[in-house]
Amino acid sequence: MNYTFHQLKVFIAVVDNKSITKAAQALNMTQPAVSIQLKNLQEQFDIPLTEVIGRKLYVTVFGHELYAIAIKVVEELANITYRTQSFKGMLSGKLKISVASTGKYVMPYYLKGFLKIYPDIDLVMDVTNKTHVIKSISNNEVDFALVSVLPEHLEIEQEVLLPNKLYLTAAADTTIDQPGKLNESVFSKIPLIYREEGSGTRVTMQQYFREVHVVPTIKLELTSSEAVKQAVLAGLGFSIQSILSIKNELKQEEIKIIPVKGLPLTENWRLIWLKQKKMSIVASAFLDYTRQQKSAIYKDHFSWIEQY
Repeated sequence: MNYTFHQLKVFIAVVDNKSITKAAQALNMTQPAVSIQLKNLQEQFDIPLTEVIGRKLYVTVFGHELYAIAIKVVEELANITYRTQSFKGMLSGKLKISVASTGKYVMPYYLKGFLKIYPDIDLVMDVTNKTHVIKSISNNEVDFALVSVLPEHLEIEQEVLLPNKLYLTAAADTTIDQPGKLNESVFSKIPLIYREEGSGTRVTMQQYFREVHVVPTIKLELTSSEAVKQAVLAGLGFSIQSILSIKNELKQEEIKIIPVKGLPLTENWRLIWLKQKKMSIVASAFLDYTRQQKSAIYKDHFSWIEQY
């Protein structure tokens, strides 16, 4: 067997992209060069790795098994580089974090200083909804996840970072006949913009509605916090939103908070990880940094929420 590290990386790209052309683009190589590397790798095995049917590339069962092994080989070789650098006094490696969508307004502030101290660290941050975040932490695909609603079925450790306050919001020019603080029944009368199933904000909203025995009037269901904010700005309805996601709109008086009894709903943004997880040197360093700096980060970047 004379296959090379480069051939394995090319094969991984071909499987990931399900196309030689797309793999070439991802690797910044020519299509013929990718084809040659794939051919050279295939010549090492009597069993086909891929097959083309109707101009579409398919990976064989054996190809998928080789792919899984190749992923581990590439990761271990990368670890050799990281270990070498660590012995030279340089912290390097990969940090993987999955972030619930509204958490994109939080996580960068905890990463900025850390990555400035350790510029050789490679960061992979996936911003998605709560369901996918929990799936990635459950499958041990990431080092940490940032969530506001804890998973019930996982044994996890956590570090609380800051409060996540959810308010009823509307476009600044929206008028409501009833003066003063509204009671919970308002949710059965106003057009409410909802997040999709699997969203942490939606889970918190639904729990609140169950507690106050209100069936809300749902007008729209949208798949991101940004889409919800834009719909509110356009005057399409009301929504319960994290104050962190509407900081600029509040400052510019484009969105306003509607006072309602029982609000704000308050959760906490938490950094979580699997209880039994064996942390990498990089993950341990990030957790230590977060614990040491979280109070200062809150004071510098998030203390403004206390005025609401």
